Amino acid sequence: MSRHIRHTLTVAAGIAAAVLTFLGAAPASAHGFSSTAYVDLASGGQGHVRTQLGLEYDLLVVSAADFGHVDALFREGTAAFEGGDAAAQAAVLDAHAEPVVAYVTKHLSVTSDGAVCAPARVGGFTVGEREGVPYAGLLLDWACPDRAGGHEVRSDLFPDGEGFVKDTKTIVTYDLDGHSGSAALDAASPSFSTAQTWYQRFGEFFGLGAEHLLGGIDHILFLLALIAGSRRLREIVLTATSFTLAHSVTFLLAALGLVQVPAAIVEPVIALSIAVVAGWHLWRIRRRGEHAVDLAESGRGHFSLDRSGWLRLAVVFCFGLVHGLGFAGALGIDEAWSWTLLWSLLVFNVGIEVVQLAIIAAVFPLLIVLRRRAPRAGLWATGLVSAGVAVMGLVWFVQRVFMS
Repeated sequence: MSRHIRHTLTVAAGIAAAVLTFLGAAPASAHGFSSTAYVDLASGGQGHVRTQLGLEYDLLVVSAADFGHVDALFREGTAAFEGGDAAAQAAVLDAHAEPVVAYVTKHLSVTSDGAVCAPARVGGFTVGEREGVPYAGLLLDWACPDRAGGHEVRSDLFPDGEGFVKDTKTIVTYDLDGHSGSAALDAASPSFSTAQTWYQRFGEFFGLGAEHLLGGIDHILFLLALIAGSRRLREIVLTATSFTLAHSVTFLLAALGLVQVPAAIVEPVIALSIAVVAGWHLWRIRRRGEHAVDLAESGRGHFSLDRSGWLRLAVVFCFGLVHGLGFAGALGIDEAWSWTLLWSLLVFNVGIEVVQLAIIAAVFPLLIVLRRRAPRAGLWATGLVSAGVAVMGLVWFVQRVFMS
C-alpha cells in the first residue's frame, strides 16, 4: 500500500474520531432522539371505545412531570428507570396516575361523529419492553355519544415543542365501526378516522416508510457504505436489489408476527453490519491500494460479477435479512393478519425503497465521475467515508451490546 493511501486512511480515522467527539454520546438506537407511541383502538361496548396505549416509559415520566409540575414523579420515575425494575416503574406511575393520565388525555383524544368522548383509566399501569426500552401500558375507556358516524383519534403525544424528542409517530391499530387496519399519525397528519379511505391510509404508510429511512441514521450509513464500496453501476444495482429482497422478506414476516427476534439481538447486528460493509472497502484499499476499485476477471453469466462481487452480494443479503427485522420493529404493529395490513406494510416498504433508490441515484453518479476524472481523489473520498462509517458502526455495536 502506498504512503499516500496509508496517510489518507490515518487522516480518515482521525476525522471520524473528531466527528464522534463532536457528536458526543451518539444515540444507540436506530432513530436518534425520536419516539413512537402505540394506540390499539377497539370497541368497549355500546357507546364506549377502549384504547390500549404503549408509551416510552422514561419519556412519559419526564413529559408528565413537566406538564403537571410534579417533581416527585420525575425523581421517583428516574430512579425506577435507572434501577431497571418494571414493577417499580409501574408502581411509580400508579402513585402519580392523576398527572400522568392528565398529560396523556391532553395530547390524545377520541371523538364520535365530531362529539368529544370522555376518558377514564381502567386498571393499573403496566411496564414491558419494546425495542429494548421500557414501555408503559395504559388502558383508557372512552364514553362516547351514541352516534351513527365513525370515530376519530387525534394525537400530539410528545410534541417537538416539549424539547425532549422530535418527530414522534403514533401507530394506531384499530378494529372498530366495522373496519380494521392501521394508521400512522405525526405532526403533519395528527388525526385518523375509521371512515378514512384506503388511499389516505396507504399514503400515510408510504410517507412513514420514507421518513423512517431518512430518520434512521444507521440505515443511511449502511447504504453509504454500500455505495462507497461498489465498483460499477451493475454492482451497486445488484447489491441494492439483494438488500431490498432480503429485508422485504423479513420485514413482512416480522411485521405480520410470523417471526420474532429480540431487539437486543437485531440492533447490535445491524450496527455490526455497518462496520463490516464499510470495513470491507477499507480492507480492499489496504490490500490493493489504488487498484481497489478494479474489477477482476468476471465469471460467465448475466451479472458478470467477480468472486469478490459475489461474496459481497451474499454478505449484504444476509445483513439485509437482519435490517428487515429492524424496520419491522420500528413500525411496531401488532394485529391479526389481513389484506389491509399486508398492503399497508408493502406500501411502507415501497416508501423505504423510493428513498433508498433516490440516494443511490444522487450519490453514485457523482462517485463515478470523481473516480474517472481523479481516481486517487475518488479513492480517498470513499476511504474517508468508509472509515467514518466503520467507526460509527463499531461504536453503536458496543453501545447496543453493553447498554441493552
